This record gives sequence, structure tokens and C-alpha cells, in this order.
Amino acid sequence: MTARDDLRIVLVLAGGNALGAYQAGVIQALHEGGIAPEWIIGTSAGAINGAIFAGNAPDVAVAKLAAFWRSDGFDWWQAWPESWRRTIETSATLLGGRPGMFGPLGTAMFAAPTPALYDSSPLAATLESSVDFARLNDGTPRFTAVSVDLETGAEVAFDTGDRRIGAEHIRASAALPPAFPAVEVDGRLYVDGGLASNLPLDPALSTPSERPMLCIAVDLLPMRSGRPDTLGAMAARAQDLTFASQSRRTIGRWQVQYATDPAFRGCSVTLAQLLYADQGREVAGKAMDFSPASVRQRWESGLRDGAHLVRRLSTGTLQVGAEGLHLAPGHSENAP
Repeated sequence: MTARDDLRIVLVLAGGNALGAYQAGVIQALHEGGIAPEWIIGTSAGAINGAIFAGNAPDVAVAKLAAFWRSDGFDWWQAWPESWRRTIETSATLLGGRPGMFGPLGTAMFAAPTPALYDSSPLAATLESSVDFARLNDGTPRFTAVSVDLETGAEVAFDTGDRRIGAEHIRASAALPPAFPAVEVDGRLYVDGGLASNLPLDPALSTPSERPMLCIAVDLLPMRSGRPDTLGAMAARAQDLTFASQSRRTIGRWQVQYATDPAFRGCSVTLAQLLYADQGREVAGKAMDFSPASVRQRWESGLRDGAHLVRRLSTGTLQVGAEGLHLAPGHSENAP
């Protein structure tokens, strides 16, 4: 991959647990298209994907992501109706966890800093084997994991620009209560950044850039959907709306800021928001469905959407460079 001297490319990755396989597909498309972000910002699953992407040589990053998302299980019930299969897989994760990420508490409940349903300590070892932290911290690309201080509620950006990032910072970004316990960093307890900013655009958009910026924002939870027909689907829809509304408000706020604040005069940002919209087959509890078939479908969806973005950029149909903050047409379902 090569950087673009004429553009500042920033990749922003949202949270969404198992839905994060979509982002891995987008990352593969960017790699194959030769697009190298200067800065990668992530929350929760997005922080995990971003750390693996930034913390490995470009030629092995996609393979490391594939290994992370690969499941040791097998879909022995593939012949069953799709909704049944996904529901069973989700239920299995809720009961037994996901190897390499989290599992039943057991005796770990006595060591957890806060009450939780699962033990997330297995993620630490997985990150250590998936991320070259020396490379992650060398500053190219810059990496930021967003979290929230449990006690103050303050949004915190763990950034390789001002500190050394370790597995604990990424775990803190993905510690969604009450499923997972808070993670202690430097004497403070932190939880999932998605509670404040599931699509963490603020670090990128608050930094005026002399060069035109292309901000590729990969979101996982849709604003629009069909009408829920079950109690579980209604609960899932409520979660989608909670997080998608964050994104819409954030984008609207920054559009006003770029239009009115003299500090951003002359700045150019093109926001290309890729959204995992192909969710017609997902079920309630979708974020806990790590089955091979579901992961593969999400990855392939992200690969298609990412490749489409790369083609638009290479052919010039994705316009960049105009003053202000602009949403790329066809890539922002959450536009105000």
C-alpha cells in the first residue's frame, strides 16, 4: 500500500462486536486497492480491527485479520433455515462465549474489577499474538482507540501520538458493560467507547488539515430498517437506533462547525461512510453471532463495498477537495 501525497486519508472504525467482520472486508479492499490510511481510529470491535491492521506489515495484516475472525467451529446446521442457524449460533455464544475473546466468568468473577457476565481476559492473549505492538507504536500509521472513563463519563482517546498503546487500551475500548468488565489503565477504569461515540469521528474531524482529507468511516449499525416483528428484533432495533443516532448527530454537528467556525476555513473533508446495510439475514443478538457462515457473509459484504469505494476514488467519481465537510453521495445512510 502507498500513501496519497495529495490526500490525508483517515480510517474510522465503529463498534459492533461480531458485525466487525464487515470492517475486515473493507480493510482487505483498501489494501488490495493500494490505499494506505495515515491515521486509524477505532472503538470496540473497530479498535481491535484497527490495531491488527495498523500493527502488522501490510502484506500480513489481512491474513492476521482472517485468523482473528476465523472460528474453530463448523456449521453442522447449515442445511437449516438461515434464521434458525443464526439464532442457534448466537445462543451458543451467549452460553459459552467466543474462544480467544471472552468466555464464562467462572473463578474470574473474583478478579474482575467490575461485575460482568463474561470474562474478557482471553482477548489480551489474542491481541498479543495478533498485533505487533512495537510496529503499532512506531507512529505509522497513527492509531487511536476510543474509550470511556467509567467514573467520570469522559470520552478518552488512547493515541500512539502521545503514549504507548498496549493490549489493555484496546480491551478497554471494547469493554461493553454489563457483558464485559471494565479494564484498568493507569489506575482508572475504562469501558467501551461506543457508549459515548460508537463511530469515533471527533478525533479526526476536530483536527484541521492543510491537505484535503478523505475520512473513510465504516459503520455497522443502520439507521433505517424494516419493521421488527418479534420482541428480540425490537430490542435489536432499539440498539441500532441508539448507536446510529450518535453517528447522525455527530456528522450534523461537524457540518455546522466546518461551515461556521473560522478555525476550519479553507479545510476540505470528504466523509465516505460505508455502512453494513446488508442485514436482511441478521437476527436478534446478531452482534454475538460469530459463526463461520455469518462472518464470511459480512466480510464479503465489506469487501464489495470497499472495492466500490476504491473504484470511485481511482476513477475520480468520488469527488474530494471542495472546501467544507461533504458527505460522499451514496455512502452516508445516516446523513442528516
